[in-house]
Amino acid sequence: MAAGYVGLFAAAFGAATLLPLQSEALLVGLIASDRYWLWGLLGVATLGNVLGSLVNWWLGRGLERFQDRRWFPVSPNHMATARKHYERYGHWSLLLSWLPVIGDPLTLIAGVMREPLGRFLLIVTLAKGARYAVVAMITLGWLG
Repeated sequence: MAAGYVGLFAAAFGAATLLPLQSEALLVGLIASDRYWLWGLLGVATLGNVLGSLVNWWLGRGLERFQDRRWFPVSPNHMATARKHYERYGHWSLLLSWLPVIGDPLTLIAGVMREPLGRFLLIVTLAKGARYAVVAMITLGWLG
């Protein structure tokens, strides 16, 4: 039984980093099995996903010092564009941190932009927790 929670935490954590993982399918399977406490699953998934995003934020805090290195994976133009968008939309753009493709880079850029940790955690937890809650409600048939 504990393996389900641990596996979900690991999948949610990995999915929030820049790794190409996905945790929603595992959450749906665990909910459908009817062997796990729903609130425990939502809490574990949200915690894992937020902590994965925190890794991105932390990496973003130190990212720019490597910008002049040849192996650096982001071009100066892409960094400038990302900074410009973050400056324009600000911390509220973190409400989109749950989205595939753009969510993980958003949390990284929040670190680059020195988003305060408390506000980062609050907004990202809200966004990611809401996403998992909607997945659970759909799985349970609560949203039609």
